[in-house]
Amino acid sequence: QVQLVESGGGLVQAGGSLRLSCAASGLPFSGYVMGWFRQAPGKEREFVAAIRWFSGTTYSADSVKGRFTISRDNAKNTVYLQMNSLNPEDTAVYYCAAGLTNSLATMGSAYNYWGQGTQVTVSS
Repeated sequence: QVQLVESGGGLVQAGGSLRLSCAASGLPFSGYVMGWFRQAPGKEREFVAAIRWFSGTTYSADSVKGRFTISRDNAKNTVYLQMNSLNPEDTAVYYCAAGLTNSLATMGSAYNYWGQGTQVTVSS
């Protein structure tokens, strides 16, 4: 059974940083992609970043490029999202997702498994 457990969310002032973690278990030993999405109140879910688990190739949304970095630790089966220079527009629930595909997919429908989400609030 696949499980994704996010942690690291919280309240931070504008300009600050947070690092989100997503501990994965039960994923098959084959090519897959891990992604981060976010959803702000009253808005649709938005792609943030993705990483191919085995190659480490990454892709990020334009809105976070240069500020957010996705990475993974194979030994710990954990994917991270380092978020710097946060601003109030980054406030959202952040979700980790795993897709049984080798594509750096940006659509949520490409992902098979989702975590429960972690709240990130950035105050001005």
